[in-house]
Amino acid sequence: MRAGLAAALASALLLAGCAQSVDPIERLGKRAAQGVRPPGRAGNEAYRRWGLTAPLAAPPSHPVRPLTTHRADGSPPRVVDHVATTDKVVFLTYDDGAERDPRFVDMVRELRLPVSFFLTDSVVGPGYGHFARLRAVGADIENHTLDHPAMPGLPYAGQRAEICGQQDKLKSRFGVRPRLFRPPYGTYDTTTLRAAADCGISTLVLWRAAMTSDGISYGRGERHLCPGDIVLVGPDEATGPTLKQRTTRLLRRVQARGLTVGRLEDYLH
Repeated sequence: MRAGLAAALASALLLAGCAQSVDPIERLGKRAAQGVRPPGRAGNEAYRRWGLTAPLAAPPSHPVRPLTTHRADGSPPRVVDHVATTDKVVFLTYDDGAERDPRFVDMVRELRLPVSFFLTDSVVGPGYGHFARLRAVGADIENHTLDHPAMPGLPYAGQRAEICGQQDKLKSRFGVRPRLFRPPYGTYDTTTLRAAADCGISTLVLWRAAMTSDGISYGRGERHLCPGDIVLVGPDEATGPTLKQRTTRLLRRVQARGLTVGRLEDYLH
């Protein structure tokens, strides 16, 4: 998908899509939906089943607080590719929504992975039910535009339509408007920030590290995983390692660095 542009942007791994689903889980609130499936166990059987040699360490607990909207003083949303924290956590993020393996839902549930999905409506197609199931087992759903255009240079009306339109789609399916937004290809301009703020976005989320079929690429700084890193796991590929395989490879690297996986939304208030 968009192979030429992905190669040109190197670590700016691609994303896309969405459509409609009749899955009734989508209509449940997150708390209610969590009762649809029993919570997973991260015990010996679970971590070994998913290719790990040791259980994932539990991340530090954080009080549950709602994400804020853009700042009342009118300043634009912040832009982050890394979270300033001493907690030994990294954050796993996934884009587009093209790969929808039911077994990945089991992986998230059994390992209790606090992952974040940035969805593009035109890519998800009829697959929103899959992401409702992921949300029911603890994943967070965020905004990645309606149609995955490169945002810089687009007029305000076009950028606002892409962001607010996907806000409306996600609200209609999951009952919440995301506060986090990832611009396609990780690129944006001042118009993007203004449009995002007007759509209720508090934070533009980029990434410092990207998991590919060949390993991990780093955008800046240290050439290894560090506490607070936001990691893009992707891109979706027709061939090569599956989403489960890429995630397992990443989790092994996370553990080798003495880190674990945290919930991004807990750190972006």
